[in-house]
Amino acid sequence: MRVDEREFVFAAVADERRRIASLLEALDDAQLATPSLCKGWDVKTVAAHVVSTVTDGTPAFLRLALRRRSMARAVDELACRRAQLPVAEIAADLHQCADHPLCPPLFGPLDPLADVMVHGGDIRIPLGLPFDPDPQRAALAMDFLTGPWPFGFVPLGRLRGISLRASDIGRSWGSGAEIHGPVAALMMAVAGRTALLHMLDGPGLPRLSRRLPG
Repeated sequence: MRVDEREFVFAAVADERRRIASLLEALDDAQLATPSLCKGWDVKTVAAHVVSTVTDGTPAFLRLALRRRSMARAVDELACRRAQLPVAEIAADLHQCADHPLCPPLFGPLDPLADVMVHGGDIRIPLGLPFDPDPQRAALAMDFLTGPWPFGFVPLGRLRGISLRASDIGRSWGSGAEIHGPVAALMMAVAGRTALLHMLDGPGLPRLSRRLPG
């Protein structure tokens, strides 16, 4: 990835973090406790995870993952631990760390972009709030989610035999039975969320639906 492309991605991630932080500041306790689209986490815990990915850092995740013998358990534990903080502190931390660039080894800068964009949907959709991410950013997230290293997002085989076409941005990914619709809905479906499946269509949709959890 060229330097200018990396800088674009870093700036996009920073903006998405700020958007979540500003949203947090406007939510009441009932909204913060609303179950998110991320299984087992409420809205506040998802936001805490977004902070944790920056402030705890990869070494902390890896050390805890070794102790727990599971990366998923480590991610969950760190997010739940940070979610015990007051929401004002979580939002302030997210504002403060927004500009911190992340480029994980193997995965690159698109990993944090996909993470923050999918989790933005995890928060907004169950709250009944508009979820209309920038299509160019969502397309870059799709580049990661459909690529060779979508660790933690897309299990092996989920997209086998499926092509995905974004009707609003003129991009496509994969090969096979087609699914088409807005890039934001494709992004959430590829990441295992079923909430926007009604916005998608095509002969590949039943195949993908059978492979999604729940």
